[in-house]
Amino acid sequence: MKELPSIEQLVPRHVAIIMDGNGRWAKQRGKIRTFGHKAGAEAVRRAVAFARRNGIESLTLFAFSSENWKRPATEVSVLMELFMSVLKSEVKKLDDNDIRLRIIGDKGAFSKRLQKRIQEAEEKTQNNSGLNLNIAANYGGQWDITQASRKLADKVKTGEIEPSEITEEAISGELMMADQPLPDLLIRTGGERRISNFLLWQLAYAELYFTSTLWPDFDDAIFAKAITDFAQRERRFGLTSEQLTVLMQGIETRIEE
Repeated sequence: MKELPSIEQLVPRHVAIIMDGNGRWAKQRGKIRTFGHKAGAEAVRRAVAFARRNGIESLTLFAFSSENWKRPATEVSVLMELFMSVLKSEVKKLDDNDIRLRIIGDKGAFSKRLQKRIQEAEEKTQNNSGLNLNIAANYGGQWDITQASRKLADKVKTGEIEPSEITEEAISGELMMADQPLPDLLIRTGGERRISNFLLWQLAYAELYFTSTLWPDFDDAIFAKAITDFAQRERRFGLTSEQLTVLMQGIETRIEE
């Protein structure tokens, strides 16, 4: 039986965002797609600053999916160089603002130079606790579940665990971000209404918020609107509305005390 939600679960501790629309944003302005990616980097800075100011515990941004390698080689190359550049220019700011950076995904596909830059950035910020900033790069939800399953299979093979010990909790413990709260809210920009192989396991109980705003135009006002919408939703976690009402009354009583 799942535990009843606590008061902390009624506000978004963890926000995940699918940053969509960079290419269309550039096209609307008569520019090439890579122009939109560079503008999107500014929106990332705004989103991170908003999350840090407003006490969000974890922010996970879908930057590059495992399917994005199929894009034109020139675009992929620019994305990788932009990734390198942002890591170089932003890591000190992240560290100064008590933000812990983690890159989630199959990093083995990146160049040795980029892997080294990622390792340096993660090590520099690893002791920070003001905000967990997770950048999903070469990430796919199916890949995440697969790699978790392989780890558990290895444990069974070596006799560390029995097959019967492969539970939901065991799988969750081997996924990316296992040490962080599950996402409460998923935001997708750009008008599409799907999750595109992003955090498939972790988003099981997340609230979904879709906006037609293209990612480079995503600002504090739109982020705040998504948070406000989330706060107005009735998150039942499998309960009935009546059960949730009783729970909320109990929470209110505890607060008054």
